[in-house]
Amino acid sequence: MKFFWPIKKNVCSTENTQGVTILTGDPKKAIISLSGPMIIAMLLMSSYNVVNAIWVVGLGSDALAAIGFVSPIFMVLIGLGSGIGAGATSAIARRIGAGDRNGASNGAVHALFISLILSAIITVPLVVFAEPIAILFGAGETAGLAAAYGQVLFAGSFFILFVNIAYGILRAEGDAKRTMYAMVAATLLNMVLDPILIYGLGLGIAGAAWGTIISLAAVTVVLLYWFFIKKNMYVCFSRQVFTPCRSMVSDILNVGIPASVEYMLMSVMCIILNLILVIVASTDAVAIFSIGFRVVSYGIVPIVAIGMSVVSVVGAAYGARHYEKIRVAHTFSILLGIALALCVSILTWVFAYSIASIFSYSPESAHLYPGIVAFIGVMCLFYPFVPLGLLSSSVFQGVGKGPTSLFLTFMRSLVFAAVFAYMLAIPIGMGEPGVWWGLVAGEILGGLMAFAWVRMYLSQQDRLTREKTPLQKGEP
Repeated sequence: MKFFWPIKKNVCSTENTQGVTILTGDPKKAIISLSGPMIIAMLLMSSYNVVNAIWVVGLGSDALAAIGFVSPIFMVLIGLGSGIGAGATSAIARRIGAGDRNGASNGAVHALFISLILSAIITVPLVVFAEPIAILFGAGETAGLAAAYGQVLFAGSFFILFVNIAYGILRAEGDAKRTMYAMVAATLLNMVLDPILIYGLGLGIAGAAWGTIISLAAVTVVLLYWFFIKKNMYVCFSRQVFTPCRSMVSDILNVGIPASVEYMLMSVMCIILNLILVIVASTDAVAIFSIGFRVVSYGIVPIVAIGMSVVSVVGAAYGARHYEKIRVAHTFSILLGIALALCVSILTWVFAYSIASIFSYSPESAHLYPGIVAFIGVMCLFYPFVPLGLLSSSVFQGVGKGPTSLFLTFMRSLVFAAVFAYMLAIPIGMGEPGVWWGLVAGEILGGLMAFAWVRMYLSQQDRLTREKTPLQKGEP
């Protein structure tokens, strides 16, 4: 098993935690057990995104559009942290599956060092060039508002990266409940701070950014307490387990960088769609997309949560060389994801007008109501196909094949979704609705392609396993 870094002395406890026991057991039960807390936490986090948008609506459509122009970069930061977190989850879970506890601990320490290094590199350039970046993305007259919001967010890049990477470490050892507690605490604190900072202290759009950073800083303190003081985790953070290792960094980044780029591709897609919308419509269309995509992000939360659990479960199964569990995990997660997605589609269709009215309650945003309703209606066809692509990519992340997962996301987000959006909106002349239908078409084709790719990979693994396993006496 070439991806392990040998550590001679066993300095960590040999006792499994409840999370590790669940992680290495029945994959169906593990996915349900790990997904449940994550769905709750992520739904609450997404609820905050919706609530945040509602508060910002009171500042006018320009403020909404400004956040829309900064959101792609913020998504890049979230994606970078979540991507490295996924790399840490995969690397640590594979070592847990193989019984290499010290190797798992060494991987966790490496992941934290990576968060420090990345934040040191990116923070200053993002803060300094916040306004030029907003202008580059088409912000125009809203560039000043976008910069006021973005500079505060970018100054807290360390907290954004650290928290998401720390979540990945907790998920790797099946500790979904503690991950949930941290995410819920950050979200609730953010919800309380937003109206106080935006309106109470008169900070305006910058207040929304300050609420995010302060809440993440508070949760960072809690995570550091769990890691370095309480010390009741499967992995341990100790000088004795840390051995600088280039192969360990490569193992984390082999999944982490492609996973981060996957999130960045979503940001690139949003940037491209924003530019298309400015061409065929106006900044109001960007505001509609900014609001609507928050609703979509909320709707796919259960699927994203399942995907995070799949990375952990598949990683542990791959480390233990239990390939049959990988197939079970993929099939079960897809069926569970589609069932939940269909429920989301029905609810979204039924409550489309009510949802739209929430984001258009002020006189400054009332004119956005019809466009929001139209976007939400089209996206009802988007949800059921998300599990095919997202959960298939999660399987490849779990087995350490980050580049394959990246390729599949690239096809879904750019080659299919962005191209279809452009073709339908401009050459065919559908305008703004063409962008929405392009998203749906891209997700359908990309999802089917990703699903087929995983099944071929699993069939190949089955064949290789049969070829390597000697026949037992009496077998044909």
